Amino acid sequence: MGQTFAEKILAEKAGLAKTVPGQIVEISPDIALSHDNTAAIRGIFEKMGGVKVFNPKVHAIILDHATPAPTTEHAENHRIVREFVQEQGVEHFFDVGRGVCHQVLVEEGLALPGEVVLGSDSHTTHAGVMGAFGAGIGRSEMASIWALGELWLRVPESLKIIVHGKLSPSVTAKDLALHIIGELGSDGGLYMSVEWHGEAIEALDLSQQAVLPNITAEMGAKNSYIPPDQKVFSFLKDRSNRQYEPVYPDPDASYTKIVEYDASTIVPVIACPHTVDNVKPLSEIAGLHIDQAFLGTCTNGRLEDLGAAAAVLKGRRIAPGTRMIVIPASSEVYLDALRAGYIETFVAAGAMVQSPGCGPCMGNHMGIPAVGEVIISSANRNFQGRMGTRESEVYLASPEVVAASAVAGAIIHPRYLQEGRG
Repeated sequence: MGQTFAEKILAEKAGLAKTVPGQIVEISPDIALSHDNTAAIRGIFEKMGGVKVFNPKVHAIILDHATPAPTTEHAENHRIVREFVQEQGVEHFFDVGRGVCHQVLVEEGLALPGEVVLGSDSHTTHAGVMGAFGAGIGRSEMASIWALGELWLRVPESLKIIVHGKLSPSVTAKDLALHIIGELGSDGGLYMSVEWHGEAIEALDLSQQAVLPNITAEMGAKNSYIPPDQKVFSFLKDRSNRQYEPVYPDPDASYTKIVEYDASTIVPVIACPHTVDNVKPLSEIAGLHIDQAFLGTCTNGRLEDLGAAAAVLKGRRIAPGTRMIVIPASSEVYLDALRAGYIETFVAAGAMVQSPGCGPCMGNHMGIPAVGEVIISSANRNFQGRMGTRESEVYLASPEVVAASAVAGAIIHPRYLQEGRG
């Protein structure tokens, strides 16, 4: 019997011939990711008796959750992180303004096929777009990696998602992801290794593919993986300084569950308050007034996302009484968007463009809603209070729908703008 991706890669990292779901293995991650919470992890590490990290070359530390610092407390937190980085000789440190940690990790060639990325952030599953095993862990677990260089993991059961055919032109990977989460539920992949297969997945560009492992965290997945192909290898050609060996599931691997979808049946959808699995067809929500539109985050803040939104906004204006915030996922994306003219389009339309980072997705700053306001967002979470105000409502959608809704002042699909209805 063959092995799934998770069973195979964890066996390799643990020096075993094979593993089975439920088995406990000890591994050393290739990359240990942390962000602003590095300061808190440092405190745990020192309480454990830690003085020097096991291997400073393994760590990637990226300030992104509250950048630039909105309060003195956050500024102090950043100071502590910078001090720690200098003391420990951490090579892979990216300060304020570089971007969201998951996007930066990929751009810097630090999430590689066949490697294990463990991060103190639940959306570390994002690394699966590169064919890596990316998993979120707790702060105490990260402190243990700092001290010992290894951690034990339970081998997850595996869920295989196969998407046949081709998505229609009006449907995006975000719609596909939300549709599947709506069907399987927010616990549909609880502590599972989710694998994405099928010609519809293979046809997506890397930017669209990245949406899938990122948002699979909202199904409770331990990791989420797309088999790496030439798109990945070409992307990494001038970015990675390390050799890597892709890992693929065996054809005869056994899965706990297999679900299949016909891409042609997927329609534009919206995740409604206050859970990501509260998914409805956009047609049922169309016309709902919005106060703020937010484009960005590690889910949908890449160049292609900004380009899709800019195409909708070109020659149009944000509706009176509606605000739009645009935050590129990284400084690389920001610069490329400047060169492409997207930033000019956003500003001309009346949108605000802000420095790369998480921004209001975490509810820290740069766009916290008022009481009773309605937000449409390209992010990955919409639970009550996620954007900083419990008495507000967050709807999740694709970048195109976020942009069109900003123009209409209400939730709408861009095709209706093109038909002159908004």
